Amino acid sequence: MSGVTKEQVLETLKTVRGPDLEHNIVELGMISDVFISDGKVYFSITVPADRAKELEPLRLAAERVIKEMPGVKGALVALTADKKAGSVATPRPQPQEGHEHHGHSHPPQPQHSRAGKLNVPGVNAIIAVASGKGGVGKSTTAVNLALGLQANGLRVGILDADIYGPSMPRLLKISGRPTQIDGRIINPMENYGIKVMSMGFLVDEETAMIWRGPMVQSALMQMLREVAWGELDVLVVDMPPGTGDAQLTMAQQVPLAGAVIVSTPQDLALIDARKGLNMFRKVEVPVLGIIENMSFFIAPDTGTRYDIFGHGGARKEAERIGVPFLGEVPLTINIRETSDAGTPLVASEPNGIVAGIYRDIATRVWAQLEGQPHRAAPAIVFE
Repeated sequence: MSGVTKEQVLETLKTVRGPDLEHNIVELGMISDVFISDGKVYFSITVPADRAKELEPLRLAAERVIKEMPGVKGALVALTADKKAGSVATPRPQPQEGHEHHGHSHPPQPQHSRAGKLNVPGVNAIIAVASGKGGVGKSTTAVNLALGLQANGLRVGILDADIYGPSMPRLLKISGRPTQIDGRIINPMENYGIKVMSMGFLVDEETAMIWRGPMVQSALMQMLREVAWGELDVLVVDMPPGTGDAQLTMAQQVPLAGAVIVSTPQDLALIDARKGLNMFRKVEVPVLGIIENMSFFIAPDTGTRYDIFGHGGARKEAERIGVPFLGEVPLTINIRETSDAGTPLVASEPNGIVAGIYRDIATRVWAQLEGQPHRAAPAIVFE
């Protein structure tokens, strides 16, 4: 554990001059709470909204002086704009130049969408797996969907966008810390042939994340754009549950090709699923369809089927609102056991019935993505 303290970080940041060139950024009150975990330093710099773009060198300077501190393994610095109440300040990630990216035949160049947002170099399509509430098995579904896409012959990665409750390290049985290229670009972790990035690789599992919205947004963008993903056909983003900052950040900053909604059959879960559907529709992200998870239970001893949560609710909802129904995933002991063990069913039992269901769902998802042009990230106006 590093011995670097918040006080030492703030003292070092006093060497960085503010926009007025007279006072330092600490004296000017521009530094947010400093968070330190496992030798990595996290903080944001608040600047006037109308000067956010021109002050990017300020962020780079602050990041550089912290990374040069003895005992510091890395720094994650966000440039957040001081906007009017009710708006969401989002960082402005910079394209990387002059770095050798593993998995690329050449250093990726920044790719701009029509709305001026940066695409992710080498990634053909980005899809979000979301749910309106927790506890519906969204992360397990995201992992097996990704493995299903891979089983169908695609190059796949997963971004764990749940900053507060990252689950990918456990679900994919990955431990350790990712390596960096030139101290800046992160090499993703990998298992089962899937490239993965998660806050769970950067922060200890027991660490309580107490970040505010702008820090979460910055972390998401850096995990997305400052990772050497290589060439991917699909990047699956496992969203946190609900319709908060993280989802809006992804919709605003990233040209999502579409979203998959995970729900259980009962009415209460479907009401929450509608919130997720409506959010993506409002920000003009195509809804690729609904997956009904925990659709039914088959007793392992008798083979008898039980509709524990009701049945068919998600299919009816999909028909009602005119989006594709992607499939029914049963509630089985194996799904739970393999998820806990980090051996997802599509990888550990590829010829099983449930693995076949996930592969079929993956086929339906890809059929909608195939041939889609890169989408411009929609502009979102908060009033």
